[in-house]
Amino acid sequence: MAIEKINFPMAGKVVEVLVQVGSTVEEDQPLATFESMKIEMPLNSPAAGTVKEIKVKAGDTVEADQEFGSIES
Repeated sequence: MAIEKINFPMAGKVVEVLVQVGSTVEEDQPLATFESMKIEMPLNSPAAGTVKEIKVKAGDTVEADQEFGSIES
């Protein structure tokens, strides 16, 4: 099994985290919603697996390429 880090594609603000550590997720499943340039967008899982770590919470401001967390696939 491999650990995959998940990064935000652009700067913005985390609106909602939709999963918890230990959650089983599918590829392309939304993990969080973030707002950038006044548009809300999903942050999707790059692969199916189990959420191992979440490094942000709702309300956090994030930078481009900042790590959301990781999944084990």
